[in-house]
Amino acid sequence: MIDTAIFKTDRFSRFAEKKEYVFSAPSNIALVKYWGKKKNQIPANPSLSFTLKNSKTVTRLVAEPKEDRNISFDLLFEGQPKESFRPKIQKYFERIEELCPYIRDYHFTIDTHNTFPHSSGIASSASGMAALSSGIMALEKDIYPGQPEGYYEHKASLLARLGSGSACRSINGNIVVWGQTESIEGSTDLYGIPFPAEVHEVFRNYQDTILLVDKGEKQVSSTVGHELMHGHPYAETRFAQAHGNIAVLKEILESGDLPKFIGLVESEALTLHAMMMTSMPYFILMKPNTLEIIQQVWKFRKETGIPVCFTLDAGANVHVLYPYNDKVKVREFIEEKLASFCQNGQFIHDEMGSGAENIGIK
Repeated sequence: MIDTAIFKTDRFSRFAEKKEYVFSAPSNIALVKYWGKKKNQIPANPSLSFTLKNSKTVTRLVAEPKEDRNISFDLLFEGQPKESFRPKIQKYFERIEELCPYIRDYHFTIDTHNTFPHSSGIASSASGMAALSSGIMALEKDIYPGQPEGYYEHKASLLARLGSGSACRSINGNIVVWGQTESIEGSTDLYGIPFPAEVHEVFRNYQDTILLVDKGEKQVSSTVGHELMHGHPYAETRFAQAHGNIAVLKEILESGDLPKFIGLVESEALTLHAMMMTSMPYFILMKPNTLEIIQQVWKFRKETGIPVCFTLDAGANVHVLYPYNDKVKVREFIEEKLASFCQNGQFIHDEMGSGAENIGIK
């Protein structure tokens, strides 16, 4: 059993006045994919991700003292009430209550917005839950100060995980590992940790252009997709593969071996979707233009020798990954060849970032 006892806050002061915290947190893109989970958002296999910089959520959290002991909050998205988000936030507060009992002492107003277009097909649950959890932990730091180094960051990641599994990888950057695995010292299922080894310079400012292939609602949610790994005929082999791929990717990130990086990352992306296509019931989240983009990336790489590659999220969008030094040529290729395969020609240029950030406390 995984022990979360060290993160239970049982002694804390209570503010008489209103407190306000503002945090931003980015999305992230997994290179070794997490697919399948156990109870309490525990991953069935470890994952490793690049934290992004520009695609992020900004959340203002206002905590006002109250007398009753009910979980209480108002939720605004881009300044307007957003009732459709309420069930997810209610479930989040119920999940973190045991670790953060002080949440019943406050009424929260959560006002959030994304720096990327809403309904763009970019999952905002990771960035949104990471930003909210960072605000909650800023409150905890005020009412429960003096904890050991790393405590607040680790707990913020743990809380984010309880809201959305991949959100735990958006607290820190630039490269984050989530899930206990033998090759990564300090790795744990409880929260994400910064990649603990020296990274080759070619991977320190890696670029990611997100091609928005399909902005509609997915036919199968990620939650349902994760559940379909229970009893999946290839699940155990896949989980073992993820452990092995993280060990290999660790060596690649240290050595700067771009050909091996490309092979592993693209294989992981296709394996993720292979799991979807071989589950029962089976489903396909890629679209025809997803496949067209992949073919175009392969053709461009073969013709130019430029080490550009792709990865996929649990949807139709394509993340085009490339070194900073090849930025100009790859972006020309994207604008001239790949934009036409995107819905309304939309794409977002991004790069590696550093995780959640405190952007104002009053």
